[in-house]
Formats: sequence, C-alpha cells, structure tokens
Amino acid sequence: VQLQASGGGLVQPGGSLRLSCAASGNIFSIYTMGWYRQAPGKQRELVAGISSGGSTTYTDSVKGRFTISRDNAKNTVYLQMNSLKSEDTAVYYCNADISTRSGTRDYWGQGTLVTVSS
Repeated sequence: VQLQASGGGLVQPGGSLRLSCAASGNIFSIYTMGWYRQAPGKQRELVAGISSGGSTTYTDSVKGRFTISRDNAKNTVYLQMNSLKSEDTAVYYCNADISTRSGTRDYWGQGTLVTVSS
C-alpha cells in the first residue's frame, strides 16, 4: 500500500491550495483518513480527519478555513486550504487506516511542503 500526496507549494498569505492524497495497492477497506502537519521545530499535529462515513474533525486553528473531503471510489482524501496564513507553513502528511489481507494498520504519505509567504 502506498499513499501519494501532492498539491503543496508556495502561496501568498490569504491564498489557497488543495492537497490530494491517493492510496493504492491491494486495499480491502479504508477507514479514517487525515492530514497532519509538522512545522520546523514543532511536533507533528493533526490538522483534519474524516471517517469512512464522512464525519470530520479539525484542529481549532484551521476551523472555517480548511475543508477535508474524500472520494471513496478513488481512495483519495483532499484538503482544501483557504485564507492561508504564515503559521500554516509546514510539511503536510496524509494518513489512513487501511485494511489489507495482512490486517489493518495506519499508513503515511511522503509529505508535501506548504509554504505561505509573501
């Protein structure tokens, strides 16, 4: 199983970016999917999560600005980021709980860098 993240880049404050993360491999089911981020010198934190049924959760600092969604047919999770701030600068990682013939465990994508700067 692999998680391939994309969509990061350089954006000015107030701008928008959309991250995508596609899971591939011999997948039986995908349960919770989420996005984490790690800024320089800080611990990795959960940004947003979405259950297989579509329930969502967000860290307080992104509520009202970020939206997480998923396309179960494509095994893909998205993070729409609007009104970006400099403090959103970080490497963003996708994560998913995935069931395969070997059992269920969580998988991580490779990370995509988001830089918010003028």
